[in-house]
Amino acid sequence: MSEPTPPGVPQDPTASPPVAPPSAPSPPPSAPPSAPPYSAPSAPPPPGGGYSAGPPISGNVAPVGYANNDEKTWALVAHFGGAAAFFISGGWLGWLAPLIAMLVKGNESPTVRAHAVSALNFQILWSVVAVISWILTCILIGFLGVIAAYLMAIIFGIIAGIKANEGQLYRYPASISIIK
Repeated sequence: MSEPTPPGVPQDPTASPPVAPPSAPSPPPSAPPSAPPYSAPSAPPPPGGGYSAGPPISGNVAPVGYANNDEKTWALVAHFGGAAAFFISGGWLGWLAPLIAMLVKGNESPTVRAHAVSALNFQILWSVVAVISWILTCILIGFLGVIAAYLMAIIFGIIAGIKANEGQLYRYPASISIIK
């Protein structure tokens, strides 16, 4: 047995370089690659570019995700707009942005409607709490209600907007179902 030749030292001129094992002959360059034999499709592809629609949706449940960016924008308007309007108006207009989202796109998109209804129910409740609390500030106990209403409406409105941005419907805590 011979030792390997160190680099830089001339090798035996009679030795041949290693040869790759034989493979199938390649087609001539002018011939198109061969296609598999044609077989008829068993069923037409599902709508939507080959993606399955998922399980059927029943009841008032919004589908996960958005069909387009317009739906996402209106869902974010419902949640973030409700929190912003609540903050700017002193607590009595938090319901306005979700109502606008529901009236503009609610009939066209079940996803936007679900987000808008969820935000609208929550903001109506906490707007009522804020208005009653402002009235009760005359006896000094209303300030606690105003602070609680501000914290609830703004913090949970922002959390719901973040979840909506991820394509999820957020269930607000301490909410009642006024609008269905």
